[in-house]
Amino acid sequence: MQILNNISLKPYNTFGIDVNAKQFVSIKNIADLKAVFSTNKIEDTFILGGGSNMLLTKDVDKLVIHLDLKGKTIISKTETEVFIESEAGENWHEFVLWTLNQDFGGLENLSLIPGNVGTSPIQNIGAYGIELKDNFYACSALNLETLELEEFSNADCKFGYRNSIFKQEAKGHYIITSVVFKLSVKNHTLHTNYGAITTQLEQNNITQPTIQDVSNAVIAIRESKLPNPKEIGNSGSFFKNPVISNIAFSKLQENFPNAPHYIISDTEVKVPAGWLIETAGFKGKTFGNYGVHKKQALVLVNYSDAKGDDILKLSKLIQNTIYRIFNISIEAEVNIF
Repeated sequence: MQILNNISLKPYNTFGIDVNAKQFVSIKNIADLKAVFSTNKIEDTFILGGGSNMLLTKDVDKLVIHLDLKGKTIISKTETEVFIESEAGENWHEFVLWTLNQDFGGLENLSLIPGNVGTSPIQNIGAYGIELKDNFYACSALNLETLELEEFSNADCKFGYRNSIFKQEAKGHYIITSVVFKLSVKNHTLHTNYGAITTQLEQNNITQPTIQDVSNAVIAIRESKLPNPKEIGNSGSFFKNPVISNIAFSKLQENFPNAPHYIISDTEVKVPAGWLIETAGFKGKTFGNYGVHKKQALVLVNYSDAKGDDILKLSKLIQNTIYRIFNISIEAEVNIF
């Protein structure tokens, strides 16, 4: 374990924001992680995983701890289900592909989501009708006060829409070190009715899809809409889809009768944030070297050497405009530092 000084974090965040870390250390095992926190205060550290769900707006005047814990283990397996443990530093998409290569089902709709396994429970990642909580069994997390590992069950995590206990009362008190998933071995339940999956399968002339087919369809859809962070700096969907009351949606329909929506409950409706942003005129709009992606209004992009503050100001401009036009508040999904 080597602590480095004055290290650029540009390679470590998918937005490609060039800020520096006062100190930087890459952690590859639990013993080193405990050692770091035995000599450093929690408030003097900054945890960095895959760097995919964050916007850095200034230099980090702390010790940046890059979690590089790697490894995958099949804990147990029956004829119908399997329990798999992945270390926190595993790339999420590569892990999903690994499960599919074993013919384990459950994560196919979550293909090509950026980030690492360890951060996936924090915001309960989701896409195309599936959320992490649907296949999450448990996770291990280091208690930063006691330096002991604790286990969190599905119920313990208090999952909500892009939310969990790790974004609420446990925030800043734990570091997730590994995650256990419960996946299917056969008779996989496919979820193809959300978004354009069915259309994509039809275009591929597939009538009896496998979990691999569903994954391929999701990958094709995402690649057609979302920029590759290796080519254009971005953090995927910047905003959450707002959930509003039926009353608020009825008022929205008075001016926008064709507003797309998804019924959440008897009293709540989800409205696509991308539609709100596009309708407000931001889709494809550029502001010098940053802007809103031309194919997906949910995605803010860094075309070349933009500052984090620039993208933050753009996000606030979008939020204020959406509220002024639609009387709807949209929240950032990305963590802003």
